[in-house]
Amino acid sequence: MLLIYVPKLTNRAGYTINVVMRDLLQTDFAITTDPKAFRDHEGPRLCYAPKPVEGCEAVFVKAAKLLFETTIEEQQCHPFSHEGTVALFPVFGRDAALPFDLFAAIFYMLSRYEEYLPHRKDEHGRFMATESLAYREGFLQSAVVDRWALMLRDILSHRYPGLAFRSRSFMFEQTVDIDAAYCYLHKGTFRTVMGILRDGIHRRDPEEVRHRLRVLLKKEEDPFDTFDYILDLSQKYPYRSNLIFFALMGDYGIYDKPASPHCSEFRQLLQHLGDYAKMGVHGSYYSAEEPSRLEREVGRLADILHRSIVRNRFHFLRFNLPYAYRNLLQQNILHDYSMGFAEVPGFRCGTCTPVPFFDLNSDQESPLLMHPFMAMDTTFHTHMKVSPAEASAQLHNLVDEVRGVEGTFCCIFHNQNLSDDFDWKGWRAVYEDLLEYATRQQNQQPASGIHD
Repeated sequence: MLLIYVPKLTNRAGYTINVVMRDLLQTDFAITTDPKAFRDHEGPRLCYAPKPVEGCEAVFVKAAKLLFETTIEEQQCHPFSHEGTVALFPVFGRDAALPFDLFAAIFYMLSRYEEYLPHRKDEHGRFMATESLAYREGFLQSAVVDRWALMLRDILSHRYPGLAFRSRSFMFEQTVDIDAAYCYLHKGTFRTVMGILRDGIHRRDPEEVRHRLRVLLKKEEDPFDTFDYILDLSQKYPYRSNLIFFALMGDYGIYDKPASPHCSEFRQLLQHLGDYAKMGVHGSYYSAEEPSRLEREVGRLADILHRSIVRNRFHFLRFNLPYAYRNLLQQNILHDYSMGFAEVPGFRCGTCTPVPFFDLNSDQESPLLMHPFMAMDTTFHTHMKVSPAEASAQLHNLVDEVRGVEGTFCCIFHNQNLSDDFDWKGWRAVYEDLLEYATRQQNQQPASGIHD
């Protein structure tokens, strides 16, 4: 067992060491603040402190100040390159195993420290990718947290060949947001009539108008009803247990246009999907800041599915820390899948590993598990305006990065964008190619075992 010495076990230090050793490296460890107990330990040792413990040999990671502070203030991260990977919080010491404080760097990224500091927001009140250190310094497409942890694993393995680390394996998690289950059907009389009138007022393409009428007359399938297609592909590839649907259950408004939770066809659809996949609530545009609204939406989905709801992704990825996550916990939501950027792909919190959320304001680890996502269909199509072929190439690179650190690749698609209709023609091929490529990568990875 690895014994880790810290001079003072703060909440920040305890959280970070636990995440690194338990979640990322998966090794047995204990923490002590007693120098004598550390010196007397006969097994592997790691010292995380401003200076080494005298009188014993141990791997020494020199500590910066961040994990021993309780305030939130501007940090001087001083990014630099180390062994081909960016490093933060440089330290200088002849005995140090690394030229940077990897625990401080990991905490800075996972806690989303920079999102608590003054920053510009976009038109939806979101923290923008361009405000992030990772974007500015060019490492947003790298799972740096996982890479830093693997650096430490290599150092410990070299010093202590008998120290065992349980292997992780590359995982693929596909998630589908149901913003609008139907394009034309089940809208109610008023919305259906208004849609037909708008077709005339805006002089829409006659073929589009005929398409609407054929769907309403049940002569054609609704173009947004791609759910059987999604489920059929999930049967083809070995990811059924990792398919999650997030259903928008909010009230109709400017930014939220879901099917009515009282619509029997929509309720039956969600129950059907719940038989084959995991389900979560897609918190509506204002739900992150209005607890009563979130409570209502969670209740609606729980009533339809007859089960507790424990997963969420915020619509528009609109949330602010730590308040949105506190609101989720009030509703017993334990898993959030909103941690990513709308405008660019990459690793918002530096990792592709689900990790507990640390609330900087209260200085506490929370029970909420963050599940970072790396890419979203609308990012490529709407924000970056790249071709399907270019989107596939970028997705392959992200999958390769995640596979290289034995992480979990999580992506977002929308049922309506898989219709292969309107301006989304050709994007089904992106989805199918990603499933096939991820399967091939999983099949090629080494068998899971123990690193020792």
